[in-house]
Amino acid sequence: MTKTLLATALLAAAGFAQAQSASYSIDPTHTFVTFEAKHFGTSTLRGRFDRKEGTVQLDRAGKSGKAQIAIDMASVSTGVGPLDGHLKSKDFFDAAANPSTTFVADKFVFDGDKVTEVVGALTMMGKSNPVTLKASNFNCYQSPMLKREVCGGDFETTIARSQWGMAYGLPGIPDNIRLLIQIEAIKQ
Repeated sequence: MTKTLLATALLAAAGFAQAQSASYSIDPTHTFVTFEAKHFGTSTLRGRFDRKEGTVQLDRAGKSGKAQIAIDMASVSTGVGPLDGHLKSKDFFDAAANPSTTFVADKFVFDGDKVTEVVGALTMMGKSNPVTLKASNFNCYQSPMLKREVCGGDFETTIARSQWGMAYGLPGIPDNIRLLIQIEAIKQ
C-alpha cells in the first residue's frame, strides 16, 4: 500500500512538473530583431530583420526554458535600398548562400519568476558561437484580444561579427555589433 501511494505521488509530481512547462509561438508582429553598428566612428547605423519565426518552451516554476528562433537574412532592412543590397551580399550576410540565421537557447536564467538571461548559440553564415541575451524587461500577461497568455521582453547582447567570418570594412566599420531583440510569444 505504501509503495502504491508513493508511486502515485511520484507520478502526480512528475505530471505537475511537466504541466508547468508551456509552449509559446513567436508573434512576428510583436517581435523585432534589430542591430546597431557605428559607421566609421561617426553615426550609428541601425537595421532590422522583417521576417522571423520560432518557438519558446518556458517553465517559470522549474526556472528553465528553451528557444529556437530563425531569422530570414534576406529580410534585412535599413530603409536604404542600396545599403540593404550590400548587407545581403558576400561582404556581410551572404544571404543567398546563408538564407537563415538561428538562435537556439537551452538555458534561461531567472530572478524570481522573471527571465534575466537567455543562453544559447547563434548560427550565422555556417558558424555557431555562444551568445547570452540579457533581459532589460520581462513580463507575462493574459491577452484580452487573444484570450491566451503572452510572455516576452527586451533582450540585448553585443557580438563580434568577425567570429562569424564577417570582416568586411574592419576596422573602419567596427567589429562589435549591438543586437536588440524585443520578443512576444503566445502560449499554445
